[in-house]
Amino acid sequence: MTGTILVRAEWDPEVGVYTATSEDVPGLVAEAATLEALETKLQTLIPELLELNADIPPKGRTTNQDWTDVPMVLISQHVSKVRIHA
Repeated sequence: MTGTILVRAEWDPEVGVYTATSEDVPGLVAEAATLEALETKLQTLIPELLELNADIPPKGRTTNQDWTDVPMVLISQHVSKVRIHA
């Protein structure tokens, strides 16, 4: 992947939060009750983690120096049930 950060968020109904991880950002794990809150957290965490891991370039890159206005794709999964007549 070049030029895009892919983040996966899964809903955990037991604790009521989305948990986000990404192979493109070493060490990224974030939780929030809503996707909007999660995205806000990611806007801060991703640049911080990329800076902290400057010696480990993001997947598909040779350096962290060229990261500006990078698209982030947040893929979420939220499973629920719908009651229907059998």
